[in-house]
Amino acid sequence: MIEFLRFPTKLTFALITALMLGFHFNLETPRWAVMTAGIVAGGTAFAAGGDPYAGALRHRGVLRIIGTFLGCIAALTIMIATVRAPVVMMLLCCIWAGLCVWLSSLIKVENAYALGLAGYTALIIVVTTDAYGSLTLAPQFAVERCSEIVLGILCAILADMIFSPRSIKKVIDQEVESLLVAHYKLLQLCVAHENKEEVDKAWSALVRRTAALNTMRNQLMLESSHWQNASRRMAMLNTLSLTLITQAAETFLIQNSRADYIPPQYRLLVEKEAGTVSEVHKRMKIMRRVITAHSSKNMPLTLAIWVGAATEYLLLLKGIKTNSRITAIEENILQREVVIQARSAETHHAMINGIRTFVATALGSLFWLYSGWTSGSGCMVMLAVITALAMRMPNPLMVAKDFLYGMVVAVPLGSLYFMYIMPATQQSALLLCIALGVLGFVAGIFIQRRQIGTLGALAGTLNVLVLENPMPFDIFFFLDNLLGQVIGCFVALLVILLIRDKSKARTGRKLLNRLMYAAVAALTTNQARRRENHLPALYQQLFLLLNLFPGDIDKYRVALTMIIGHQRLRNAEIPVNADLSAFHRQLRYTADQVIAAGSDEKRRQHFQQLLREFDIYQQKLRHYAAPDSVTEPVKRLADMLAKYQNTLLKI
Repeated sequence: MIEFLRFPTKLTFALITALMLGFHFNLETPRWAVMTAGIVAGGTAFAAGGDPYAGALRHRGVLRIIGTFLGCIAALTIMIATVRAPVVMMLLCCIWAGLCVWLSSLIKVENAYALGLAGYTALIIVVTTDAYGSLTLAPQFAVERCSEIVLGILCAILADMIFSPRSIKKVIDQEVESLLVAHYKLLQLCVAHENKEEVDKAWSALVRRTAALNTMRNQLMLESSHWQNASRRMAMLNTLSLTLITQAAETFLIQNSRADYIPPQYRLLVEKEAGTVSEVHKRMKIMRRVITAHSSKNMPLTLAIWVGAATEYLLLLKGIKTNSRITAIEENILQREVVIQARSAETHHAMINGIRTFVATALGSLFWLYSGWTSGSGCMVMLAVITALAMRMPNPLMVAKDFLYGMVVAVPLGSLYFMYIMPATQQSALLLCIALGVLGFVAGIFIQRRQIGTLGALAGTLNVLVLENPMPFDIFFFLDNLLGQVIGCFVALLVILLIRDKSKARTGRKLLNRLMYAAVAALTTNQARRRENHLPALYQQLFLLLNLFPGDIDKYRVALTMIIGHQRLRNAEIPVNADLSAFHRQLRYTADQVIAAGSDEKRRQHFQQLLREFDIYQQKLRHYAAPDSVTEPVKRLADMLAKYQNTLLKI
């Protein structure tokens, strides 16, 4: 029960502290400090589905500070350059907002918040300044907004530090152990060549768990730099976990054509159950002894690589739990490969996001300037906020609905506070704190349960109350602001509905084609290219494919097969000669042309050319007497490309 009430208490403390300090320092609009404290604390908890772990709130606060300062600088620059042309000034702000949303859709999700905030902060400052009728107040508004937001963020961080922040380290320690046990169970399924659907379910679950563990690593570094050694080990552990998945899946795949791939003695070893890490450790010791004792010709290569990766996993696991100094053996493992980062495949999706933000804010600005609508400033602010924040989410429509539902709830709730509760607290700061504290506490309970509309209701209510000292209680200004908020949310929802995002199929095709290119590019004898570790990037693209097409197991099988092909060909003993090296470059060029093709017809032509080149390449391998460890994976990759060419070309 105490755990359940900790976040509501934390949110309440942050709101009240921000309000009292805002009044103490005689800020012009203390509501910005209160809103910032509520949004930073509440938004982090809503995303986490409960009280966030230590560091998450601080990270979000720092991003908000960076975004606010960038937005203020952009607003002042635009106003200085176009002060004599209000329409041009507003359109430049809309272009800036769209540009920020476009860029935020291309970077890491955890850092996108800063750019989204920078986009709508500039628009808010320009709109607010214009609403007051004096552009000379722009520097004052910028300074006030920065100071109020910094104050609100500091209050949220203080509340997080006081009310027992939760460390994610214990969760990581438990997950790294249970993940290895799950890997062993997947290997058992693959060696036994069990039902394909059951194997698919097991490996897809492990892909998600590995991605979640890598996210936990990022969260651990936000918590404290004290965990630097554990974080380095976890980065390599991510690669090892993906290697275990790949080798287990390849073991299953090879047995489709070679039922005797796993000799009976190895099959008996893997059949033994292991429900804990210590039991897995015992199985690894026995398997290592058996592998070293038998002839290399009888040894399944995938099983040997799996045992080696699991041994390194166990070594790093101990270091993660203790966070001890990195040993020389661990350092060799950590520096063995150069990890390559994945490029974003959502370029078209990012463009749609930027267009949505620009169109929504530009139309709202032109209508506001033309009509002189008194509620236009509040409407513009909501348009900018929703389109900037919703676009980066997996489901922008649901985020827009959340804001709309919240603003609808804020109408009666804000009216109750503005007309009855707030006037009764004007003579007592204690009563004001109690009234605001009750609002924050109840909202905190629903926010950590991810109740739709709750966060929007809290932000909307705090915004329409216009907290000042003393409060003027202008009912017409209140209704004007309230109406603008609701209409702004509704228009933002309409924009998202009307400007449809049809980039899902294009993104899926690009992901599969990039995986195909990675498998083809693994055909190289360049040692520097062989040291490049593309595995985390490839699985990151696979994970995005899982999110885009949930339940489409055929696409995952194609993607996983290409990742398996990449890993096998990367380590294959390809004969070194100028003829094959030149043909490797030709294969990479043709595969790149498939990705870059602007039409389906050209894409199909380049793909057919790639298939013909693979036939020639296999003839060259036979001519140069390449070993089976090279010819078999090349043939498997070529057959897979021919079989699934329609999936790769059209989704």
